[in-house]
Amino acid sequence: MYSSSELLKKFGKALDQESFSGSPIELYQPIAYTMQQGGKRMRPLLLMMACDLFGGNPDDTIFPAIAIELFHNFTLIHDDIMDKATLRRGKETVYQKWNEDIAILSGDTMFALANKYLAKSIPEKLPQLLEVFNQAAVEVCEGQQLDMNFERQDNISIRDYLHMISLKTAALLGCSGRLGAIIAGASRDNVEHIGQFGINLGMAFQLKDDLLDAFGDEKFFGKRTGGDIASNKKTFLYLKALELADEDTKMKLKDLYLKAEVPEKKKIEEVIDIFTHLELDRHTEAEIKTFYDLAFNALNMIKMEEANKSVLEAFANTLMNRKS
Repeated sequence: MYSSSELLKKFGKALDQESFSGSPIELYQPIAYTMQQGGKRMRPLLLMMACDLFGGNPDDTIFPAIAIELFHNFTLIHDDIMDKATLRRGKETVYQKWNEDIAILSGDTMFALANKYLAKSIPEKLPQLLEVFNQAAVEVCEGQQLDMNFERQDNISIRDYLHMISLKTAALLGCSGRLGAIIAGASRDNVEHIGQFGINLGMAFQLKDDLLDAFGDEKFFGKRTGGDIASNKKTFLYLKALELADEDTKMKLKDLYLKAEVPEKKKIEEVIDIFTHLELDRHTEAEIKTFYDLAFNALNMIKMEEANKSVLEAFANTLMNRKS
């Protein structure tokens, strides 16, 4: 079994050997800019770890792992346009550095490149890999549309929100685990178990993102604090606040999200004050733990030596305790 650092090094070395430059330069510069920023690379890492767990050769995962990373970064480029986000990983977002038209087209190209890299997989595995990958791609887009819909709707439940992030965020992590297991030749049951591990890890990851947006340190987080609040995102914290607040606080919170004339800085400060008063950090951490427990339950369903699962357990614990 490889350690996570060994697999990340293997992936990073392979990615560095790939060129994302080309002509016209305006199309390819944003792709290279995005792919050089690094990030957590947890999706390709999970793909490689899953393959290793089931006795496969991680070298066989390099092209699918690059495909997953390209697709993930494509979604971020487009998400930043829709969310009007100015920072990503502590740097200017693509549409800010260039413009929206270039960002859209560069993102589209990354989606096409993702399929091109996936097509380099082991030929006999390719039909199954494409089916899993493209299903996840559809689900990510469905989740993004729901997320945008929620900005205009006033009757969103926590259950609605959890369904949305199961598509927008968790589906791709589930896909990553499944792709790695398929490449290794794992049984259908184990492909599903590692997929559920990834999905529940993705749920916990997004909830942690929600928490860090309000309570994280911008220096570590890489995005401005309160970005979700400024964008009127109905995150878990907002929905849980409506569930816990008295009527006056509930009305104030809704007004802050609805009234465009409230200065952004004041809006963020007042919403975070409400979140703090209602101890939303504690409630969100409890929900995060629920999904981590479900992830570990799925991992426990895989029948093999516990020591072989230790790399995945450490990976999950690192994500759970992150500050960025």
